[in-house]
Amino acid sequence: MAGLYFDQFTVGQRFVHELRRTVIESDNMLFSNMTMNPAAIHIDHEYAKHTEYGRPLVNSLLTLGLVIGLSVQDTTLGTTIANVKLEETNFPKPVFAGDTIRVETEIVALRPSKSRPTQGLVTLLHTAFNQRDEIVCTCQRLALMMKSPTA
Repeated sequence: MAGLYFDQFTVGQRFVHELRRTVIESDNMLFSNMTMNPAAIHIDHEYAKHTEYGRPLVNSLLTLGLVIGLSVQDTTLGTTIANVKLEETNFPKPVFAGDTIRVETEIVALRPSKSRPTQGLVTLLHTAFNQRDEIVCTCQRLALMMKSPTA
């Protein structure tokens, strides 16, 4: 399914995204390397053994990227102009290699653009869960979206 246009969203609309993704150790290592993040908690198994988690944590920005990416197909694929703001982002539980992430999205606000008559702003609340249905991330995203060409 392609993304929706601004005028196809409704406040309160919910999406349970079908795509899921299991995070593997190489995802975390590659992401940490690509983003120049040398934090031992992400890349050093010996160090991580002595932390409260006992193993490396998946980089939280990789988790956030997955949360948004897993939602795109149903919501904004091909119809978004730009992400304007990410706010109220929380990581209540850690993600580890081997965890499978799934995402649900709720539309919390809509506003036509004042300066761009063919576009509007959609506020999406993303909630990510691991395979134990624990919330691992929440994020409110403001996206500038195209209006339907027929609207």
